Amino acid sequence: MIVKNDEAKGFASVAEGNLEMLFIHNDSRGKGYGKKLYQFMKDKTGLTKVNVNEQNSQAIGFYEKLGFRPIGRSEKDGSGKDYPLIHMSL
Repeated sequence: MIVKNDEAKGFASVAEGNLEMLFIHNDSRGKGYGKKLYQFMKDKTGLTKVNVNEQNSQAIGFYEKLGFRPIGRSEKDGSGKDYPLIHMSL
């Protein structure tokens, strides 16, 4: 979790080298918190992969700026729902 002035700005989770989630509060986007949180998680865990909802072009662009590249695609998300994922890796 990233906190400023005792307010949570975002949180992230990593499992088995995969960034499972990285969320920044809407009011705090565009202020560098996402990049800082990503870098902290990468330094602590060595993450190398992320799966992104194909319809979330903002997130795809964010991860591309961090050095991730698409390596595959799935028609369904991890729960089997019809939300295509883009698999990305450093």
